[in-house]
Amino acid sequence: MYEGAVQDLIDELGHLPGIGPKSAQRIAFHILGADPADVQRLAAALTAIKDRVHFCEVCGNVAESTRCRICEDPRRADNVVCVVEEPKDVAVIERTREFRGRYHVLGGAIDPMNGVGPDDLRVRELLTRLGDGAIEEVILAMDPNIEGEATATYLARMLSPMGVTVTRLASGLPVGGDLEYADEVTLGRAFAGRTAVK
Repeated sequence: MYEGAVQDLIDELGHLPGIGPKSAQRIAFHILGADPADVQRLAAALTAIKDRVHFCEVCGNVAESTRCRICEDPRRADNVVCVVEEPKDVAVIERTREFRGRYHVLGGAIDPMNGVGPDDLRVRELLTRLGDGAIEEVILAMDPNIEGEATATYLARMLSPMGVTVTRLASGLPVGGDLEYADEVTLGRAFAGRTAVK
């Protein structure tokens, strides 16, 4: 539709997750009209993330050195590991300030439809971490979708014989939500995970 650099930018932005053709066009024209210093800072940030950011050698979280800040923190509990799909999930859990253990990032979820199996994830690394017996509990914090359920079920079967306690995050109705808008799976989980009123 456009020519040259403008269309190239729209095309590249359109490859980003969650950015459709109209959003890519809006962002491209925003960048075109932005102050050159702002564009330079954006370009520098994009280059820096590819040059400086890696994955933690222990947990798979994002890090600017060989280990992330959570793995380097001596105040964290070493006997509990929360298994998540992606590094962004670590940030979400950290914002709650409820979990003080360690993490393990799988790098995705089992998704046979897209050719992702257990060997494509960091499952082997998780089993290695459990090998010394220091970890007492593994919390499975997968997304509540088909792929997340498949991953959690697979991991639970793998980990249970190892003598470690395997738990799963509770799921159910959101605070402030209406029953009429809850889907059957969410409502079913809310019933299955109900707790006694004290």
